[in-house]
Amino acid sequence: MRHIMAVYDVDTSYAQRFAQVVNQKESCPFEATAFSSMERLKEYGKENRIELLLVSASVGREEAEQAGADRVIYLTEDGSSESGDVSGIYKYQSSENIVREAMACYCEDHAVQASARLKGASILGVFSPVGRCLKTSFAITLGKLLAQESRTLYTNLEEYSGLSILTKTEYRMDLSDLLYFYMGGNYNVLRLGSVVHSMGSLDYIPPIRYPQELSQAGPDEIAGLLRAIAQESPYENVVVDVGSAGRAALPVLELCSVIYMPVKEDRISRAKLEEFDGYLEESGNREIKRRIQKMKLPNLGAAGRREPYFEQLLWGDLGDYVRQLLRGGIKQ
Repeated sequence: MRHIMAVYDVDTSYAQRFAQVVNQKESCPFEATAFSSMERLKEYGKENRIELLLVSASVGREEAEQAGADRVIYLTEDGSSESGDVSGIYKYQSSENIVREAMACYCEDHAVQASARLKGASILGVFSPVGRCLKTSFAITLGKLLAQESRTLYTNLEEYSGLSILTKTEYRMDLSDLLYFYMGGNYNVLRLGSVVHSMGSLDYIPPIRYPQELSQAGPDEIAGLLRAIAQESPYENVVVDVGSAGRAALPVLELCSVIYMPVKEDRISRAKLEEFDGYLEESGNREIKRRIQKMKLPNLGAAGRREPYFEQLLWGDLGDYVRQLLRGGIKQ
């Protein structure tokens, strides 16, 4: 089923550019169409169901409603977001922000079902009981390289990921909002799209703001959300940076087709790995153990100190290592 978003602005090039962004966004279930006049928009609305209309605030409310859209959102120039029962979005911000806000508004009174899928996404875990082993750097590099070939989503389950600092982005919504929707029975692919950000071709869910939100959700709820994302979203890969939650990580690790485990060779690190391996054996989780691929990652060197950080990783020794790994050239 096609979900149609119509876009009309007095600046036709603005509407066309915005529609292109929507149609390139993998997590958005809408197909966007730009219109150069209200007359064409209203004619289109007579033959097609328009679920969401983004329209210039200069268009009168009565005329906008003649398009027959399920939900009308106005593109404003003064930053106003709402007047009575009319929603508005500030038009002079990034197209990705507008898409997220539009989907959030639509979600308030609609539930959009995911398009039919033949199979779910592969969930790839990155986990290690060892600290300071380049786990997150590896996970994002892996996600970026996968995203060059297939639709990929990255999510981080750490209490303190540092991602907002590294990306220099202040997030309005994040993983905690998705967990809230999921536990309340209100999660759908549109909710996901209202939260997702992008680093180039790699989409990602901003990590939680406060550590207690992760513990309140619980590992089973987190695993349930990840399963729903993999089954219902348009992604082919979901890379999960599991963090170092130990025993609480098991429900998430059970979902992973492969678990990449960066390791170190110092004595304390080897002791931690041995203890974790022993726990998997004693608790009957040998299947998880079988999926683990341990690896000793290369040192970052100067690439770990330059900006932009993730791009430097992509073209440094770590990027070369992950490329070889994906080609099957690195064995345990």
